[in-house]
Amino acid sequence: MIAATSITGQPRPRWQQAMADAIASPAELCGILGLDPAQLPALIRDPVAIQGFPLRVPRGFVARMRHGDPNDPLLRQVLPLDAESSATAGFALDPVGDMAARAGAGLLHKYEGRALLIATGACAVHCRYCFRRHFPYSQEAALSNGWREAIDLLKADPSINEIILSGGDPLSLSDRRLAQLTEALTTVPHIRRLRIHTRQPVVLPERVDAGLLRWLSGLSLQKVVVIHANHANEIDDQVASACRDLAGCNVTLLNQSVLLAGVNDSVDALADLSEALMSVGVLPYYLHLLDRVQGAAHFEVDEATALRLHAALLQRLPGYLVPRLVREIPGAASKTPVTLGDRDLLREYVTASSD
Repeated sequence: MIAATSITGQPRPRWQQAMADAIASPAELCGILGLDPAQLPALIRDPVAIQGFPLRVPRGFVARMRHGDPNDPLLRQVLPLDAESSATAGFALDPVGDMAARAGAGLLHKYEGRALLIATGACAVHCRYCFRRHFPYSQEAALSNGWREAIDLLKADPSINEIILSGGDPLSLSDRRLAQLTEALTTVPHIRRLRIHTRQPVVLPERVDAGLLRWLSGLSLQKVVVIHANHANEIDDQVASACRDLAGCNVTLLNQSVLLAGVNDSVDALADLSEALMSVGVLPYYLHLLDRVQGAAHFEVDEATALRLHAALLQRLPGYLVPRLVREIPGAASKTPVTLGDRDLLREYVTASSD
């Protein structure tokens, strides 16, 4: 285990220690779960791919996986498989056009009124379907020069009223760094709202500690936290507590998920996820079709299946528990809704539902 002190010699916060102790070895992960690698699809063997996007998963998240189950939906999200090394037509290094939307170092401007800051490249977990798994974080660090370039660009564009903190995971930054950033943002008079996209309350709920809550509570900006859970089994008592604490800071809580083959591609899984989110005070917001990033083709669910699942959710759940089914198209003015508007597809759905 890595020593529980920082480079300054001071004790690490509990969440930082949990990040440092994350599992990085497929063999260790399989051993903890009682899995023989022979039970699994071929683990990744390409050394270049492993170095570029290694396994990383917090032990607390692993504890929610089913022991001895090679098809556990949480395990499938993090286990590097050899399928990632296969080149697949239509899958790209930058599937959502991040670099074309670059406005400055670590600053992306895709949509009217909103800009996105790449706060850090660090994450507590490496999700194998991540659309930024090939992103050049070392060259695109908004943190460089104390955020000055990004802040100057924001000041020069009064049309921007909302800042989205993304990454990586912005909550991988220390409370001190987060405070520095938001202090700088408060010098931009036209920014009204701060949105934080983070997986940490789900995979590393220890991050929602007293220091983070003090920082959030002290912010004068409107606050929205968009968490990322894909399956109901991700939400345990610790996650519920973290969400309650965030809500207590006058934060609007939303969830975005990705439709993933073998993880949540059934009506039951999606309905259970929405119910689990609602039980901890989080409103389902987006259900994304997979961003077609190189290395993630084995997670893709085709559009017709996605539409049938979404239509079935609408029948089963109240409307506020049904996330919007969307895809991101590079250059589009917003997320693009995927709707059951085609009559032939509608007939196909009705026929399939009656079989």
